[in-house]
Amino acid sequence: RTTRQRGKTMYILLAILLFGILIAAHEWGHFIAARLCGVTVHEFAIGMGPQIWHKDGKKGTKFSLRALPIGGFCAMEGEDEASDDPHSLSNQSFWKKVAVFAAGAAMNFLVGVLIILVLNFRAAGFLVPVIQGGAPEFAAVNGAALEKGDVFYSINGARIYLTGDVDVLLRLANREPIDLVVLRDGEKVAFNNLAVGTYTSPEGEPYQGYGFTRTAMVEEATLGNRLKYTWYNSIDFVRIVWYSLQMLFTGSAGVSDLNGPVGIVSEINAVGAQSANVTAALENIAYFGAMIAVNLAVMNLLPIPALDGGHILFLVISTASEKIFKKRIPIRYEAAINMVFLFLLMGLMLFVTFNDVMKLFGGGGAQ
Repeated sequence: RTTRQRGKTMYILLAILLFGILIAAHEWGHFIAARLCGVTVHEFAIGMGPQIWHKDGKKGTKFSLRALPIGGFCAMEGEDEASDDPHSLSNQSFWKKVAVFAAGAAMNFLVGVLIILVLNFRAAGFLVPVIQGGAPEFAAVNGAALEKGDVFYSINGARIYLTGDVDVLLRLANREPIDLVVLRDGEKVAFNNLAVGTYTSPEGEPYQGYGFTRTAMVEEATLGNRLKYTWYNSIDFVRIVWYSLQMLFTGSAGVSDLNGPVGIVSEINAVGAQSANVTAALENIAYFGAMIAVNLAVMNLLPIPALDGGHILFLVISTASEKIFKKRIPIRYEAAINMVFLFLLMGLMLFVTFNDVMKLFGGGGAQ
C-alpha cells in the first residue's frame, strides 16, 4: 500500500477513535454525576449492538464494550420507568436529576475546551482581525473614517472573537446594511447602518462592498492570551451551532447540508490529507474534534425529546405540574414521547448517512 493510502487509513481510524472518545466522555459524564448523586447505574456501555466485552464493577454496575461504534449508554435505575428504589433516578431531587441529565453535555464541552487549551499552549501567537484601510469614499458616505489598525469588535451586535468571525458574520448579513463596532485605542467606535455600495480599492478599481479592507495582527502568546483565546474559541464553537440552526430555519441551508458520522469521518480524512505534515494533521484533526465535542454538547442540550435537553424540559414541565396541579406527569408518557422522537431522530440520521454516502461516491446527495 502507498504512503497516501496508509495516511488515509490512519486518519479514518483516528476519526473512529475520536467518535469513541467523545461518546465515552459523554456517557462518563452521566455515570460520574449519577454516582455522585447516589443513583444506581446498571450498565455503562460504549458502542451499540452485540456485547463483545464486559466487566462487573462495584455497586452492581456492568461495564461493557459493544460491536457498533455509533453510540453508547449509561443505564440508570428509574430512568425510563417509575421505581420504588430510593437510589433510582426517578426518586432524586429536581437539581440532582438536572445534574445527571446535563453532565454528559458538560463533559463533552469540557473535553472540547481541554483540546483547545492544549493546542493553544503550542501556539506561537494569536491572530486578531483589524482594519487594513477604508475606501476614499467611506468617510463621505458614512460620516466618519475607519483607521488602519482599528480592531473589529462586533458586527450587528455579535462579538468578533476570531479572525474567521468577520467572514461568518458578513456572510450572515447577506449584503444587507450592518452595524460595525471597532476598538480604537481601547475605546469603542460605532459605524451604524453601513450599506453595500460602490467603493474604490487601493489599486483604484471600483468594487461592491462595505468600504473597508481587513487584515490581522498577532497577539503575543502569553498565559493570559492562551486562556482568553481558549474561551473565545469555545464560545465561537457554540455559536456555530446556533448559526447553523438559524440557517436551517431560514432556509439558507437544507437538511442535505447536514453531516452524519460518515460525512464527519470523510471531513476528518480530508483535514488530515490536506495538512502539511503528520504533526499538522494531528493538530488540525484535534481542533476539528474540539469543534465536534462542543457541538455535541450544545445539540444534546436542545429541548428536543430523546435528547438530554428534552429530559430536562420534561423534568421542568412535570415539576411545574406538581407544584401547580399537585400531580406529576406519569413517566410512561415521557418514555412514549421519547421513543417517538428517537425513531424520528434515527430516521433523520439514516437520511443524513445515506446523503453522506451519496456525496462520498459523487452522487450529490438527496435534494
